[in-house]
Amino acid sequence: MNQNQFLLDSGFWGWLYKILTPVEWLMTQIMKVVHDFLVMLGMNPVGVSWVLSIIVLVLVVHACILPIFYKQMLSMRKMQALQPKMQKIQNKYKGKTDQASKEALSREMMKLYQDNDANPAGSCLPMLIQGPVFMCMFYVLSAIPYIARGKRATLGAFDVETAKQFSESKVLGLVNTTSTFGNGDLTAKAIIVVFVALMCGCMFFMQWLNMNKNMNPATMQGQAATMQKTMLWIFPVMYIFSGITMPFAVLVYWLTNNVCNLLRTFWQLRVFPTPGSPAADAKEVRDHEKENARRAKAGQLSLEDEALEKAKVEAQQKETQGYQRQQPQRKNKNKNKKK
Repeated sequence: MNQNQFLLDSGFWGWLYKILTPVEWLMTQIMKVVHDFLVMLGMNPVGVSWVLSIIVLVLVVHACILPIFYKQMLSMRKMQALQPKMQKIQNKYKGKTDQASKEALSREMMKLYQDNDANPAGSCLPMLIQGPVFMCMFYVLSAIPYIARGKRATLGAFDVETAKQFSESKVLGLVNTTSTFGNGDLTAKAIIVVFVALMCGCMFFMQWLNMNKNMNPATMQGQAATMQKTMLWIFPVMYIFSGITMPFAVLVYWLTNNVCNLLRTFWQLRVFPTPGSPAADAKEVRDHEKENARRAKAGQLSLEDEALEKAKVEAQQKETQGYQRQQPQRKNKNKNKKK
């Protein structure tokens, strides 16, 4: 909000972003390389080329994070598969508060994780990486206008001239990359409102999908359900108040990031749905149909026909051998002794 002092360089945030300077430097280099490449293709150096460089930067970051996200999903599925065994171990030591029992519980849980190659902290790792990365993207895009006005030192590939070129860029000649709702004209205000609405819509839809498609209905009761419904509305509303204060370049980053997160949510629902969720039921139906299609192409029996044939064979065996269970044969102890 202060046009003469970049507040993210002061206090706790200044210390934190100082540590993240190498990441910020790399991001400015990627944006500059993409921009120069687009200019080489014939695009105007002042204009949409800089907006496209922001979009490409977000896509590059998401591409780098996707393998980590994939490992997170695998780790979460392993932990979910181990839940019954974990519950059994916890029930074994339930109510025991002595030190020996606590150590035994910890030992057995660690052995369970090691035997199944599971990591309880595996699902947290992507957030620990993704959070600082996107913080740096927000920092870089927010700092550029201050660099252009000479209110902040240069950052990576953005010297004063490059920052001025970026700050003078307009999208289709309508809205400047540094425009905010407060200082933009009527057209800029309208475009910013549209971008904020799209950001909120993406966030709302993504959370709605997770809540209604990727959660076990048994867990969506009581306090957990209330919290999820509250978050469904709180985060999009927060975007409204924060979005109208940010430069348009930051809104481009946010909207692109939200669209990428929404697409990743669709992928997660299709490939790694939560067990017991509606998405998992839908995946089971898809997998069933896919297997039947594969069998039909290979000239094999469908899953239903195979189950029917198996039932017929079992019925015939019962008719031939009778329904009485065959008694186990006892060993002749005297015979074994003579031998």
